[in-house]
Amino acid sequence: MLDSTVHAQLAAILPPAALLVSPEQTKPYECDGLTLYRAQPAAVVLPENEAQVIAILKACDAARIPVVARGAGTSLSGGALPDPNGIVLSLAKLKRVLAIDPIARTAVVQPGVRNLAISEAAAPHGLYYAPDPSSQIACSIGGNVAENAGGVHCLKYGLTLHNVRRVRAVLITGEVIEAGGEALDSAGYDLLALLIGSEGLLAVATEITVKLCPKPQLAQVALAAFDDVEKAGAAVGAIIGAGIIPAGLEMMDQAATRAVEQFVHANYPLDAAAVLLVESDGTTEEVASEMAEIRGILTQSGASGIRVSKDEAQRLLFWSGRKAAFPAVGRISPDYYCIDGTIPRKALPEVLRAIAGWSAEFGLSCANVFHAGDGNLHPLILYDANKEGEVAKTIAFGDRILELCIEVGGTVTGEHGVGVEKLNTMCQQFGSAELTRFHGVKEAFDAHRLLNPGKGVPTLHRCAEMGRMHVHHGELPHPELPRF
Repeated sequence: MLDSTVHAQLAAILPPAALLVSPEQTKPYECDGLTLYRAQPAAVVLPENEAQVIAILKACDAARIPVVARGAGTSLSGGALPDPNGIVLSLAKLKRVLAIDPIARTAVVQPGVRNLAISEAAAPHGLYYAPDPSSQIACSIGGNVAENAGGVHCLKYGLTLHNVRRVRAVLITGEVIEAGGEALDSAGYDLLALLIGSEGLLAVATEITVKLCPKPQLAQVALAAFDDVEKAGAAVGAIIGAGIIPAGLEMMDQAATRAVEQFVHANYPLDAAAVLLVESDGTTEEVASEMAEIRGILTQSGASGIRVSKDEAQRLLFWSGRKAAFPAVGRISPDYYCIDGTIPRKALPEVLRAIAGWSAEFGLSCANVFHAGDGNLHPLILYDANKEGEVAKTIAFGDRILELCIEVGGTVTGEHGVGVEKLNTMCQQFGSAELTRFHGVKEAFDAHRLLNPGKGVPTLHRCAEMGRMHVHHGELPHPELPRF
């Protein structure tokens, strides 16, 4: 329950409809896209402008109330999981596109603006926003900044980090800071890069300036079928090895394509063990030349069939299957758990073999969809939370995948963030020195550790208790750090 004094302060800042305190009102905010973890907050606040955000954070800082910023709630790592003793700061009402500059090719937007809405607003100028997570129809740019989101076109055009010029944000103290600017570089430490991907642990973004790209003259996608998953994985390396950087390079195994085909009817080859989607964009001449080279490599790599989109409608149809993979799997399983790890491309066959073996060992089906070009895996583990033991098996299966990602030279996340999901595997990826520095950065921005506590970075206590890190006496961070 929210402290009466804090409740009165928040009620003075917000209209009644923007302060939610009853269990019925806060229930919809108990989790994000990762439904394995749930908690109801003491309250939910929905400010309409930056001034209200500042006032809310000042009040919470003074009362030492934890604050979890939330966008559209599409995070898949528990990044927006509430603190039961704190508030959820929803930025859903800050959803204005403030400016489009077609000359500078930038857009200034509030954090609640949907990813796809930026491209829609820029379309009359022949421009678009390149990062396109599969949830782009719903996810907000503020959440994209917090998690450094990617998408199917991040191989060529980069992650959120590479497409944001400036972030205006509010610290827990209510102070406003700006990182980045219109220039490509600025003096001092690169605070912009620090804020992007910081998962709401350092500040709350209230205004974001993004880079816009001109729409390519032409885009085509090749849909290649393979009778063997490892052949498809090897084809990915062959394309990149040839010096080609496709606009998109995605892979799905048979379990994923069959689920997708029932959902969107994209005309995927259901007898294929795996399919690759390889896109080329640019001028008509550039696309024709690159696509011819791509087709040749796919054929040499053992593709059993190749189809190239004939028009924009067919290109979008081919992509619709990949974009709808998560909801498609949700139609055939009561629950699913989406893993997010990144590996070197050369390790793809090895990792896929291991996932198949663990799927049999745990008795849980797994559909694989991923950004093959940059090695960002998204295995989807199918389970039923109502069956005893399946949640525990699912988490154990997922942890094994992430641990293998580290073993082969990769990392535990590519674009979904750490949240609460990957705290344990962070203990394996980083040593005590790195984790201590991470906590030092947190404390520099948020001395009382009130913003999104217990997320992103595990305490050394937690890692020591797991037996994954040797901790010397006197090395531990402050004992009041959250131990989620």
